Amino acid sequence: MCRLILATGRFDAGAVLDAAVDMSCGRTADHDGPTNVHPNGWGAVWRQPDAPNGLAVHRDVRPLGESYDDSPIRGLETPFLAIHARHATLARNQGLKCTHPLERGGEFPWYFMHNGFLPTVYQLLGLPESEFDSGEYFDYIVPKDARRLDEASTLERLTALPPGGSSGNAIAVNPEHAYVIHWTTPGNQAPRYFGMYTLSTPRFRVIASEVVPALAPPEHWEPLKPDHVVEIPLAPVTDPVLS
Repeated sequence: MCRLILATGRFDAGAVLDAAVDMSCGRTADHDGPTNVHPNGWGAVWRQPDAPNGLAVHRDVRPLGESYDDSPIRGLETPFLAIHARHATLARNQGLKCTHPLERGGEFPWYFMHNGFLPTVYQLLGLPESEFDSGEYFDYIVPKDARRLDEASTLERLTALPPGGSSGNAIAVNPEHAYVIHWTTPGNQAPRYFGMYTLSTPRFRVIASEVVPALAPPEHWEPLKPDHVVEIPLAPVTDPVLS
């Protein structure tokens, strides 16, 4: 199970990074789930005009709380940033190949971050067994050659998942849009752990797996609508970077 945070607009990238560290280390944990600490690597994707396709990526297999200052994120000037801190559900699925964001390359790349465990999604891909559920979920929920995610068809795909697993919460990013998928399996025993929250100000918006008081007092946060896909347009790479 993992922690997700996304920021868009005019924000302090270092503050968003610190918020991700707080979540990954359990400092902001206030939920009904079994996991407070998320030590199995982390990654980020952000808007950067001089990067290929306008998106830069960082991955590190070390715990976020031990390695965040070795990343280029603090001090970034960017209008979009998403961070993922990981707790591997299965011990075998660790290392760089399992560190998010997962990537689908090509002329129109996608990057994917998942919080949850979906061990049955492989069945809908026609695979004999599951090897890495987040990778299989990525292949399933973002169809090949897709350039956008339609909310209705995405929710249809989610409700078609065979029983089992926990959450399909995810951030999917391509050069034109970012998407936040907020969906938890019906009857899940940890709805607060898999809830997501949003903070909106005149300058920026944050969506995160937990309320982070260091970014704003708890009363300024709102629960994100469940069974919902948020689409966030990304500025063209030729636009000036927002500070």
